[in-house]
Amino acid sequence: MKQYDRYLITSALPYANGPLHIGHLAGAYLSADIYARFRRMMGEDVVFVCGSDEHGAAITLRAAKDGITPQEVVDRYHNLFKETFDRIGISFDIYHRTSAELHHETSQEFFTNLYEKGEFEEIESEQYYDEEQNQFLADRYIIGTCPKCGHEEAYGDQCEKCGSTLSPTDLINPRSTISGSTPVMRKTTHWYLPLNKYEAWLKEWVVNGEKDDKKLHYPEEWKNHVLGQCNSWLDGGLNPRSMTRDLSWGVDVPHNIPGHEGKKLYVWMDAPIGYISATKQWAADNKKDWEPYWKDENTALLHFIGKDNIVFHCLIFPSILNAHGDYILPVNVPANQFMNLEGKKLSTSKNWAVWVHEYLDELPGQEDELRYCMIKNMPETKDSEFTWKSFQEANNSELVNNLANFVNRVVVLVNKYYDGVVPSFDENQDLIGASDPMDAAYHDSEILRLFDDMDIVCSHIRNFEFRNALQKLMEISSNGNTILQANEPWKAQKTDPESVKVVMNLAMQYVATLSVAIKPFLPFTSDKMRKLINLPLADDNSGYLDLTNDLSEGIHPIADGHKIGSPDHLFSRIDDSVIEAQVAKLQANAKSNEAAKEETAEETYAPIKEEIAFDDFMKMDIRTATITEATKVKKADKLLQLTLDLGFETRTVVSGIAEHYAPEDIIGQQVCLLANLAPRKIRGVESKGMVLMAEDASGKLVFVNPSEASFANGGGVR
Repeated sequence: MKQYDRYLITSALPYANGPLHIGHLAGAYLSADIYARFRRMMGEDVVFVCGSDEHGAAITLRAAKDGITPQEVVDRYHNLFKETFDRIGISFDIYHRTSAELHHETSQEFFTNLYEKGEFEEIESEQYYDEEQNQFLADRYIIGTCPKCGHEEAYGDQCEKCGSTLSPTDLINPRSTISGSTPVMRKTTHWYLPLNKYEAWLKEWVVNGEKDDKKLHYPEEWKNHVLGQCNSWLDGGLNPRSMTRDLSWGVDVPHNIPGHEGKKLYVWMDAPIGYISATKQWAADNKKDWEPYWKDENTALLHFIGKDNIVFHCLIFPSILNAHGDYILPVNVPANQFMNLEGKKLSTSKNWAVWVHEYLDELPGQEDELRYCMIKNMPETKDSEFTWKSFQEANNSELVNNLANFVNRVVVLVNKYYDGVVPSFDENQDLIGASDPMDAAYHDSEILRLFDDMDIVCSHIRNFEFRNALQKLMEISSNGNTILQANEPWKAQKTDPESVKVVMNLAMQYVATLSVAIKPFLPFTSDKMRKLINLPLADDNSGYLDLTNDLSEGIHPIADGHKIGSPDHLFSRIDDSVIEAQVAKLQANAKSNEAAKEETAEETYAPIKEEIAFDDFMKMDIRTATITEATKVKKADKLLQLTLDLGFETRTVVSGIAEHYAPEDIIGQQVCLLANLAPRKIRGVESKGMVLMAEDASGKLVFVNPSEASFANGGGVR
């Protein structure tokens, strides 16, 4: 990649209808964080933006499920996202949200610009409609069987099992997620972006990286699976895509546009514009000009995403930007693939996930342990897998036995032999313990070797090879351990203490180098290491640049005579019991979720009883009554004996509600009574009638309010 004046880095906006799991970290956030931290530490002008994606059908589905408003849903998860990202060390310059007024204004300005330029096609089409709910169904309100893999719960826009992008009409046996009914087709009108119009331009841009004869990127810099997915879509031909939806929640189509009533912007027009509105807010907060970050060709725009978002970021959003005409295009979209969990695909709906906020609560102080395992197994070019056992092994074998062991040995020995002062040494002193004696010039050559190693680390990061970069850093630590093992200063101190000074000084240079170099990957560990060796925290704005410049000139990262701190462990071993508990929790969550689904399915799809005539219904005599007495029935945990005042007579009724109500709590309660039900003896008490009850979402029986009674969904309990 060429050198740019500034870098605008984005991570996919997380959808605010559920918490973050480790797949999100591995897919879009850790890679972007490493790159942003690195570019800053190289002295570059960097803005790293993200925010909550707070519109779309899934939000209203979650709100309906939880019995709250869409705004309450997005507030809940937006705040959780912000806290979780901060706790795990993601260094956004701003974390914004698409429900913000500034975002609505920016999105509407974009839509108006394209509308006034005639970029949209207004198309009448047939769309699925739920007759029971009297509303059109957005893609995510429709589920059915995927035509490509047979998954029976594919959404109308995407199959989460095989990853295929779908249209609602592609689904086999579609049904409404709201009512469960089979939807019908009805006509509606929307504004479409004619992607077929941009097809030739997109082919030239994606394949050759050209816009107006300006080279924007080179195909070899784009990952093969990114180019492959783009070319697959382009080869198949692009169709117009709707930019609006019939929804109640989202960004309004501007009110000055005829036909705007009831129309919202499609989330995939609204959401990526969130990168722009976030940049605007950051600029306003910091008294900066936002426009160069989006309109200057010397800005590198990079989108870090998962592979399920490739089409939107590489074809649809660039087409929107190109149609507008004033904005730069991404120079790269380094999308990662998916991370699996314990042999299965991560699944929010099945609760098969490691939730990041729960990890941070249950394993406090182990943020970098998770970051390390995620980066080590990052799905950069193919799907990867997280297991709790591999997490434990990576921590114990690599972080503890390699990095922490090396740093601890060096700090312990420097404190033991030199009272914590970095030793100086005679430049003519030979190193000890090697088969071929080496003079102190070897020390200088090792400093240059550190520079070469750091150059490799930097190259890997620039090429989005974060796993390789981390591996190289661990090799540096291993090299430091090798120097100690080869020279055995703990033995040589008795026979050749001057030579030990050379060894320990060099080892301190390794520790100081690692304390800076590891910052983009393990920021909390970097801070611990810097405090351990009593140096200022690695400079977030020039740390890498200063380090590599010093190493290239042979300048020591830590000076002779510098006083370091006392020994302390960077990492601790993780016991089997911790891992076993996490695996058990994962399994229990999945089983609980499956049981809940089965229970819900049974309740939702319970068969309707045989049909009755209206005359049969009219035979029921339903009266209002007041509970005047209530006592528990002996030897019956579920039964209460009730005395009911009907106004003209008193009745005794036995009702199975003792698990839900204490007798003293329901005195004076008005109820609906099926008064002409044949009497029946229950536990020796004659019950004359049935109190009508209903069951709420939690399974609790509630009284049918006589003033609001509608018996279509009621149930009777004697």
